[in-house]
Amino acid sequence: MPDPVDPSQPPPVSDPNPTPTGRSISTGLPANVAAAIACIPLIGGIIFYILEKQNNFVRFYAMQSIIFGIAWILVSIAIAIIAGLLGAIPGVGGIFVPLWNLVSWLIRLALFVLMVVTMVKALSGERWEIPYVGPMARKQVGEA
Repeated sequence: MPDPVDPSQPPPVSDPNPTPTGRSISTGLPANVAAAIACIPLIGGIIFYILEKQNNFVRFYAMQSIIFGIAWILVSIAIAIIAGLLGAIPGVGGIFVPLWNLVSWLIRLALFVLMVVTMVKALSGERWEIPYVGPMARKQVGEA
């Protein structure tokens, strides 16, 4: 016969994204530290995605870093192309280029802040998805 349920106790809560505990199997680092280091765009992500085969928390942040790093590179290329095109416009290029430089600096600053926020979230043990990038990373690591 099953044990009776004690009504004075709250029901157990299951968290779909539990806080990582323990260590990264492959690196021996705590999972949150490994995930935070994996957040270094592209390089950190590739290294930890290759090294870590077991811990989905670390693998998620590694894949998110890879996708974010590729997006960062593509944005940088687009910024350079637009700056070159604006600079080639006779007469008004001198007006557009300084304005575009300011806009591109703000875009790069926003990408850097997004990277830092992601690292802090990973270090605190919280699973956090970068908009648009996070769902793609989740699919790639098999967490539909």
